[in-house]
Amino acid sequence: MLSDRVKRSLRREFKTSRLAQLGVVLVLAIILVATFAPFFALHDPTTTRIGTGGTEDLSELPPLGVTYTSERVTPSGTETVTVEPRNEFPLGTNTLGQDIYSRLLYGARVSVLVGVLGALLAALIGVPYGLAAGYFGGRIDDSLMRGADVMLAFPSLVLAIALVGVFRETDFHTATIPDPFVAAARSETIPNLIIPRSGHVAEMPAEFTFPVTVTVVVALVNWVWFARVARGEAISIRSEEYIKAARGVGASDIRILRQHVLPNSLTPIIVLATIQVAAIILLESALSFLGFSGTDLTWGADIADGRNDQRNQWWIATMPGLAIVLAVIGVNLLGDWLRDALDPGIEGEGGV
Repeated sequence: MLSDRVKRSLRREFKTSRLAQLGVVLVLAIILVATFAPFFALHDPTTTRIGTGGTEDLSELPPLGVTYTSERVTPSGTETVTVEPRNEFPLGTNTLGQDIYSRLLYGARVSVLVGVLGALLAALIGVPYGLAAGYFGGRIDDSLMRGADVMLAFPSLVLAIALVGVFRETDFHTATIPDPFVAAARSETIPNLIIPRSGHVAEMPAEFTFPVTVTVVVALVNWVWFARVARGEAISIRSEEYIKAARGVGASDIRILRQHVLPNSLTPIIVLATIQVAAIILLESALSFLGFSGTDLTWGADIADGRNDQRNQWWIATMPGLAIVLAVIGVNLLGDWLRDALDPGIEGEGGV
């Protein structure tokens, strides 16, 4: 539970900082569209419209307000035609005719889940590691932190690619997660009145693929940052008087770590976790761009789809790129707000 003083500090900083308000709005918007993607999506993001089987070719449609000329196959042969946008595809379509707007919403699901779960898993690994190193000190600290230094010696992306290569052939490389909203809309026992736009939602994908390996890998790459921050906090806390008093009454080291050191180290760890979500979103997008994700319904994969023709079909890669930029900016602004409100060492800002 947050103390009343912390809550007041958070409210005060939020009211006075426009950037904090912008960050909260961006993060909440991304979480909202990611959670309720079947309701906001205009089309099934996996449906292709490339003109096969006598159907109309709707691939590479530009966003609203943009037109361009292209070679298209028509009933009379190949012709140079002016490709115009369509209202039902406000952000255009990709090379397979898939709706970019709908793919951005569903891609947010993967990015948000990987970012949050990856940061949580990294914290679960790094925080106990760093607290133990900082609290016990001496040879234990030296040996544990030399292992962390070895991890830091490798570039994050290179290390992530190497780890994906190790784990991608396992049975848990990806996991299929059912969409509860689509299942409810297709259910005969749940009244359609409970699900808004139930007919539209029922046409959306019944499940989506979650990259388990990528989530584990980004945690293994980023846990060391949590370890270093936790170690620094433990070093500064272990000499406090209440720690000495706890030892004096016979409290075990595990009890002291759990009840005293960890709670008093949470502020910088929470701030770091927020910032790490943004870093993990970038790393996941890079791995998806390179084809290591295991699912193609991600922002990074969409950028890769449009990388070969930036001159004419620039929107295919630009739209998911802008989504990544907005997500990272929003999370970083949120982290800055938490840091300014919770860090008592920043002059002029609210502290704990």
